[in-house]
Amino acid sequence: MESLFDGQGRAAMLARVERLQADALRRWGKMDAAQMLAHVQVGLRVAQGELKLKRALIGVLFGGLAKRSLLKPAPFGKNLPTGPEFRIADARDFAREKAALLTLVRRFGEGGAAGLTREPHPFFGHLTPEQWDRLQWKHLDHHLRQFGA
Repeated sequence: MESLFDGQGRAAMLARVERLQADALRRWGKMDAAQMLAHVQVGLRVAQGELKLKRALIGVLFGGLAKRSLLKPAPFGKNLPTGPEFRIADARDFAREKAALLTLVRRFGEGGAAGLTREPHPFFGHLTPEQWDRLQWKHLDHHLRQFGA
């Protein structure tokens, strides 16, 4: 599986983000391209400890099961539920969100395991560095595929 911790994998993901255009049409879901760019940043910020979210009861009850399912090799399914902290409903500036995402992806990958939070994920609970990496890769891949990138 590809990895943001790997230089080649990270470069491939960054190239996909670079190719994304503001007017890209979504294939599913409700967000536009700028909102999607803001949405995927939330997960990267949580992973790097920049954004601390409380663990909700639903995550305690079902997070482990969801984690096992999402860590499987298959891509994420369409229209999965999203926590309220990850929902982006307001208008966003595409260029600003794209630049911010590129910075976060670079920092996540270059920081490796040492750059990750030791806090549990707000839904999935404790994650190893490899699990953080896999979830971030799959989340980015999912949403870039959503917009054909």
